[in-house]
Amino acid sequence: MTDARMGIPSALAKKPKGGFFARLISSRKFQTWAAGFPLTRGIVRREGEALFDLLAGFCQSQVLMALVQFDIPKRLLDEPMTVMQLAHVCRVPEERMLILLRASVAIQLIKQKRGGLYVLTQRGAALVGVPGLSAMIKHHDILYRDLSDPVSFFRGETETELASFWPYVFGGGMEPDVAATYSDLMAQSQELVAQDTLRAINFSGIKTLRDVGGGSGAFLEVVGNAYPDLELVVFDLPEVAPSSAARFETAGMSGRARFECGSFKTDPISTGADAISLIRVLYDHSDSTVRQLLAKCYEALPSGGQLIISEPMSGGQKPERAGDVYFALYTLAMQTGKARSAAEIKTLCEEAGFENITMPKSMRPFVTTCLYACK
Repeated sequence: MTDARMGIPSALAKKPKGGFFARLISSRKFQTWAAGFPLTRGIVRREGEALFDLLAGFCQSQVLMALVQFDIPKRLLDEPMTVMQLAHVCRVPEERMLILLRASVAIQLIKQKRGGLYVLTQRGAALVGVPGLSAMIKHHDILYRDLSDPVSFFRGETETELASFWPYVFGGGMEPDVAATYSDLMAQSQELVAQDTLRAINFSGIKTLRDVGGGSGAFLEVVGNAYPDLELVVFDLPEVAPSSAARFETAGMSGRARFECGSFKTDPISTGADAISLIRVLYDHSDSTVRQLLAKCYEALPSGGQLIISEPMSGGQKPERAGDVYFALYTLAMQTGKARSAAEIKTLCEEAGFENITMPKSMRPFVTTCLYACK
């Protein structure tokens, strides 16, 4: 039966509730009707395209991986190149390079100009310019392997490579070469996090900032440049101390920056700083570890001391792609920690005794979200 006014099936005259509506949409008969009806065919097309993008997402990410591994964005930043030129320098058969370039045009990373020359789009240029992005993309080959069997992965049956790539989260020491790899990868991507944190948090009233789990000091270098009178302290494992010392010396901050060796899992956090920052730390660890860490931070701070947390977060009751897809799966592959919502982190801070907790609006949630609390 149909509604006489619109020619719409009578089932749609009143909006069905619950599962019935989903069953209606999933029926082939309804989809065939909706694809041809003027008021619904645009919706059908958009939803179909969205589903296909999900289906094709892995292929798109592999195109991105190939571009970065072949260093094509940086090559095109220097000068436009033809298929033949790129095929030669990348040692790829020309017909296969053409497929890669066409795919890259389709996902709007490069474009073709007259004469068969390929150049970067604005998005492609940003791929080159975003600090640490290329390094993180190359690092994803580990994550892809961990996700190759998603059923086993979500059942917890996969022995993931990421768990062994980041041994520090389990409290163990790191070999010097592992520590260097970890520090370099984190430092390269830290600049954007630092920039967005500075936009969200005012550091002007702070005299001494202790960055717990601060690695090579990349975050403190950015903050220190913005606040030249700020005293800086990194608290982290001794294996990453040499890279921190070199960074502060190069930045001309050795006189006001120092490194304290220790593990926040097993060692107390020293007093003496009126603010503590936790930058991309909590989501690496379990709730029990986070509770212990926040309690240590509370004890180390003076009355009125400030706690600054900055990391990618879950959307909570309103899941979003960065926190609830990418970072949720990444931390799951690490086999420790999780992407938490700002509300969850606020609750953990309150349990530790912190008050006046605020959550500034995030400029780029896919980069970081901030939370600010006081003792």
